[in-house]
Amino acid sequence: MALLIETGLTGWMSDADIARDIRAVDPDLDVRTPDTIGDADQITMVAVAGLRDARLKELPNLKLVQKLGAGVETIVGNPNLPDHVRIARLKPDAPAQGIAEWFVAYVLRHQRHMPFYEAAQTRAEWLPKEPGYSPDTTVGVLGLGHIGSRSALMLRAIGFQVLGWSRSPKEIGGVTCLHGDDALPELLGQCDHVCAILPSTPETKGLFDADMLGTMKPGSQLLNAGRGDLIDEAALIDALDVGRPAHAVLDVTSTEPLPSNSPLWSHSGVTITPHVSGWHLGDALADVAENYRRLNAGSPLLHEVDRTRGY
Repeated sequence: MALLIETGLTGWMSDADIARDIRAVDPDLDVRTPDTIGDADQITMVAVAGLRDARLKELPNLKLVQKLGAGVETIVGNPNLPDHVRIARLKPDAPAQGIAEWFVAYVLRHQRHMPFYEAAQTRAEWLPKEPGYSPDTTVGVLGLGHIGSRSALMLRAIGFQVLGWSRSPKEIGGVTCLHGDDALPELLGQCDHVCAILPSTPETKGLFDADMLGTMKPGSQLLNAGRGDLIDEAALIDALDVGRPAHAVLDVTSTEPLPSNSPLWSHSGVTITPHVSGWHLGDALADVAENYRRLNAGSPLLHEVDRTRGY
């Protein structure tokens, strides 16, 4: 039995770096990378950011796909993944903190008119402008799981009025929590900023279509750090042109990397960051090592995904 590390990403932690950190947690684990894979029949667990079909076909004894992150829609939806292969994800503290900070940073950037002042400086113009007042500003957080709850509490601690939305009822101290389909348009109409951290499921794909975007408060800002398929991007451009919302900050897009010919790049109402909001894994690699041990022992896994629900 062996664990293969294959992120499938560039510009992030390398496979060798992750393997090194997992060995530091438990030196007895048989941890391999594509460069040191050896006998592929021995691989029973693979840790990935994205699962490659070509690799999947080479692993006849695979039992577990460990996502090095939270979103598992591409793994759950892979028709080539055998039914018996289990899926687990991570729920680390470090990326939850990072994503919450990303939301705060771009909400405050808008509140404090930072783009306005940066542009004024290039013209050597001294132009005071009243900033937004946090107690009079309403921020909505869509998705109240591990990351969303952290984001909502951080925004509330700054002094914003925070509304939360989820499919099922939730309770978060100091946050007004709404739930269910009928409550979402109600929330959107009240919010100056909407922070989305929803998973990709059949219910959320394309949720922000023209009709849903049309329920947003005029002049508001939409921030998405969840999954890119939440938003109909063509409808978003049309909505931005009429100011509902007036601005969008997107850390995720429907296609990644975002194609160079996408109109999102050049639209004045869009800010793009390249899927960097939850960069650090912190101590989460210990959970990867633990799931390897549990898989071998036949014990319940940490953060196992319900393949029928998609998360």
